[in-house]
Amino acid sequence: MRYPPLLTDLYELTMLAGYLEEGMAEKQAIFDLFFRTNPFEGGYAVFAGLEPALDYLEGLRFLPEELEYLQQLGIFKPHFIEFLREFRFRGTVTAPPEGTAVFANEPLLTVEGTLAEAQFVETALLNIINFQTLVATKAARITHAAAGAPVIEFGMRRAHGPNGALSCARAACVGGVRSTSNVQAGMIYGLPIRGTHAHSWVQAFPNELAAFMAYADAFPDSSILLVDTYDTLKSGIPHAITVAAELRERGHELHGVRLDSGDLAFLSRESRRMFDEAGFPAVKIVASNELDEFVIDSIRDEGGRVDIYGVGTKLATCSGAGALGGVYKLVAVDGQPKLKVTSDIAKATLPGKKRVMRVVGEDGGMIQDVICLEGDDEPHGGETVYDPRNPLQHTSLPQKAALHELRQVVMKHGHRTQPPEPLALMADRSERELLRLPQGCLRLINPHRYKVSISRQLNELRNGLIEKVLKGV
Repeated sequence: MRYPPLLTDLYELTMLAGYLEEGMAEKQAIFDLFFRTNPFEGGYAVFAGLEPALDYLEGLRFLPEELEYLQQLGIFKPHFIEFLREFRFRGTVTAPPEGTAVFANEPLLTVEGTLAEAQFVETALLNIINFQTLVATKAARITHAAAGAPVIEFGMRRAHGPNGALSCARAACVGGVRSTSNVQAGMIYGLPIRGTHAHSWVQAFPNELAAFMAYADAFPDSSILLVDTYDTLKSGIPHAITVAAELRERGHELHGVRLDSGDLAFLSRESRRMFDEAGFPAVKIVASNELDEFVIDSIRDEGGRVDIYGVGTKLATCSGAGALGGVYKLVAVDGQPKLKVTSDIAKATLPGKKRVMRVVGEDGGMIQDVICLEGDDEPHGGETVYDPRNPLQHTSLPQKAALHELRQVVMKHGHRTQPPEPLALMADRSERELLRLPQGCLRLINPHRYKVSISRQLNELRNGLIEKVLKGV
């Protein structure tokens, strides 16, 4: 899939033209992409969107018709248009694998290259990483609430356009929602596709039983019948049981039924009871209708007997968080650390090229993350680390903890350093990561705050630069 270079904000182009005019385009620069607040008021995020981001960077080039459009705008000089003709991304990208649990204020992507190329890619990288990380996080919250029951992504019709629907299906898989109703996404990403039928199918026939019979004839080994068009318990389930018996006589089995309205906890319990008493304990009960992690959690809490959840609108639109809020900040130019300072110390950026270390206990559980400067001594057990939002707060790393590099170089000289991973592998990683989080991080309400600290050297560098800025140096 090609990401057009004009899929950007105008100011990326005007800054690029300005750097060229000032002779700054070839200066070496480093940018960090990160977010400041965990989405959904939750305890974590699931990193996603890396492979599409690398696709964008590898394929970055301006087509003749795109250059002609820019020329017709009348705001760019001819030599800038010629500069764009050969413009490519030839830099380096460092990032964690997709499916990794990540947290506020730590660098996700670090982009190194010329000031021209590293600046220009800002908008597209934020567009890709922000949305896919948000969807993957929502999917992880939903799959955790489902407690092992499969979840299907049903969100295409409510997604933000065709591209949003495809991105949603992909990112949802990274977060643990491993199948989709989106056939195009199934083809592109190799996802299992799942579906049932609509109420209109039932309405198109003389009666509900005739509709069920016809659907079962067409799909005798995979039928899932939508049972709430008229009355779930008085009509839908009894007719589905009749169809199940007819299928069994012909050597087939009814796969399942779908509940799409009403009290899903109560209806699923009663449906399960009716199928079990009729001798069909293997029939699956699928629930849909405006589900999210909170509704699924309440269904389970009330004793619901749902086997599979179909989640649409609230997954595709990331209900509960309008956007991830990721930002892309300059942290070094020509080897000199840079930072953005505001009146709020919590929003001051972290300067310089950095590493992110994950502190892991003897049981493999995650304890906290530490951001340190490239080239400094690696943090160790017992060392004091600092809260980046409040430097007066600090803590000591556990003595027996191990520290692991969270990120790796995934692109060098504008090319991937390794082949793309399968989505299933990313989903497996996400599942493992959630199990390693500290107790309380997975709570839907008032979760535990996972610590992201900075090393002593990074804290001193930031404080020193802040002091210089405030003095007007």
